[in-house]
Amino acid sequence: MRSPLEYRPMRSGEEAAVCDLVSRVFEGFVADGLSPEGREEFYSYADPHLLLWRSRWNSSVHLAIADGLIVGMIEVRDDGHVALFFVDGDYLGKGIGGELLRWGIGAARVRNPGISKATVRSSPNSVAIYERLGFRPREGEEGEGTIPSIPMVLDLG
Repeated sequence: MRSPLEYRPMRSGEEAAVCDLVSRVFEGFVADGLSPEGREEFYSYADPHLLLWRSRWNSSVHLAIADGLIVGMIEVRDDGHVALFFVDGDYLGKGIGGELLRWGIGAARVRNPGISKATVRSSPNSVAIYERLGFRPREGEEGEGTIPSIPMVLDLG
């Protein structure tokens, strides 16, 4: 029998395992549609040392843990921007993404009570997932950089 899911902030020393999850999910669901430059840009951001640094500076990183394994993660900057958001494919459809989003937005609001919206630059194949979580495409904005993205916003009202 599986143990219940645990949600908590990332701890120092877990950044490599978190980035391993990010890499596995990225390769399984996103990477095929990217140029070599896009992959390089992604991996330069999803670096364990930089993730730890950002978590101490301007972001919060929260994890979903099942049976001692990291099965989901979210990084939310203090301004409400979702920078990284990944759930292991075996755990999709179990509400993990919604709970991680609540944790991440909650932490951002503690650090910056004035935020009224969350933003994300969704990969094209993740738009439907973000829409289920309440995000909507931002009108008049286009993605930038070498990674195709759809700018989206969630009103925190």
